[in-house]
Amino acid sequence: MKKIATLLFVLALTLTACTGDQGPAGPPGLDGADGGIITSSAFEIDINFNAANNFSHKEDYGFEVFPSDVTLVYILWEIDNGTDVWRLLPQSANFDDGTLVYNFAFTQTDVRFFLEGTTNLNTLDAKWTQKAFRVVVIPADNVDGVDISDLNLVMKANNIEHFELK
Repeated sequence: MKKIATLLFVLALTLTACTGDQGPAGPPGLDGADGGIITSSAFEIDINFNAANNFSHKEDYGFEVFPSDVTLVYILWEIDNGTDVWRLLPQSANFDDGTLVYNFAFTQTDVRFFLEGTTNLNTLDAKWTQKAFRVVVIPADNVDGVDISDLNLVMKANNIEHFELK
């Protein structure tokens, strides 16, 4: 038993005492600065779609968005036993007279939410025209490998702890 313990001790000491070349330096971070965590910006907004606003709403981000950033928009689709259920846009709902689609478009300065479809938008109940949305602007490099359909995974992957209400 003593021989095994001595052998393990010598082996552990040998492995931890080895050194080698340092290797080349890695690339610099953003703006040439080392380190730093790239985080995403996000906000939540309540919108009342109606004929007066042409069933659309444009919102400026209020923060810097780079040309390579990607905007994702989620809609509060339902509340299931007190738990918010968020869905990635676009989303659609079917009615007897046609289809309603919630959609969005984004630029580097703003995001636009809008309703479209074949149903008569003027006859929609408030359940369909008064909605909450969550907007997440993330660096394009952070999108790869993340299931963007799940808001919770996107929040976790991009260090988002809460949403500002606009």
